[in-house]
Amino acid sequence: MSAWPGKFVIGLTGNIATGKSVVRKMLEHLGAYGIDADALGHRAIAKDAPGYQDVVDTFGKWILAPDGQIDRTKLARVVFSDPDALTQLESIVHPLVRQAVDLLIRRSSQKVIVVEAIKLLEGPLREACDTIWVTYAQKQTQISRLTKKRGLSVAVAHQRVNSQPPQSEKVNAANTVIQNEGSFEETWQQVTKAWKVLFPTFDSGIYKPITAPKGVMLVEKARPRHASEIAALISRLSDGKEKPTDEDIMAAFGEKAFLFLKLDGAPVGVVGWQVENLVERTDDVYIDPVQPLPEAMQALLKEIETTSRDLQCEIALLFLPTELTAQEEVWTSLGYEMCTIESLGVRAWQEAAQETMGKGESIFFKQLRKDRVMRPV
Repeated sequence: MSAWPGKFVIGLTGNIATGKSVVRKMLEHLGAYGIDADALGHRAIAKDAPGYQDVVDTFGKWILAPDGQIDRTKLARVVFSDPDALTQLESIVHPLVRQAVDLLIRRSSQKVIVVEAIKLLEGPLREACDTIWVTYAQKQTQISRLTKKRGLSVAVAHQRVNSQPPQSEKVNAANTVIQNEGSFEETWQQVTKAWKVLFPTFDSGIYKPITAPKGVMLVEKARPRHASEIAALISRLSDGKEKPTDEDIMAAFGEKAFLFLKLDGAPVGVVGWQVENLVERTDDVYIDPVQPLPEAMQALLKEIETTSRDLQCEIALLFLPTELTAQEEVWTSLGYEMCTIESLGVRAWQEAAQETMGKGESIFFKQLRKDRVMRPV
């Protein structure tokens, strides 16, 4: 029984680049509330967070970037080459992360929680979970992901992989092992099968058609099985400028969710959006030009913001191409204001924007809640 009455907690772990975040996203698609404990660890040492000064005092001001923030690349060089230094860092960060995880779980309305943490098994959080899931990938797959997706050199990638305990230790402690080396669809099948074993009566994945009066726009959640429909819709609404394949959309489900906008049963729009580290990001917006943009986006953003608030998000970010940015009055009327990455202020928000912002896009910002999980002390 978990430490949180009324909640079932899945502890998700695995070594670096074994696909933990993809599996967490899949569990979120199935109805779980996801927590990335490692991202909370990054938040804990930001300049405006409670772990900042302790880390600076422990490792010295040389780890600071010109803006006063801790340069995590410099810090990583130390802790990944010195086990004692890593232990020191963890003694500062882990208690703060545990406090944040506890707060998020207690505030969540969802009954199933998935906590992703690379050091899950090494701390007290392990005993607080109802079941342990472990992701596995062969070493060459880990190295490939670290070099291609994270831009690390081969030498640094090997250092990161070799600095961790053998994967067999985590696998032996697991209730469920997800082999994460194939396609998104193969991994999805493993996750849904394991989910159904745990929650045979949970109906999150069952499609329930919704009807609306004629002429009224309706928002529907898309599922991975709708990949081909989403791909065709994006191609049509972008006038063929973008031609994603079914496989592209399936892979995108490893990072985000999609919403259909329908009118009289026919799709007239689609958006892709994600919640990560308490920041909601909408970065794929395709609306039939025949439809009134204010009404279309009001319907879509209302659904996104309602869900995001339920997921305890602090802010919503909207990334728009030039042709949509030009209609600034639409976004202003919906409570969004144009901003820059720098003006966001909070490091976690800035990093989310940097990670998502595409070439030629503009950012629009809306605050969803005032209180923050990692508050300064």
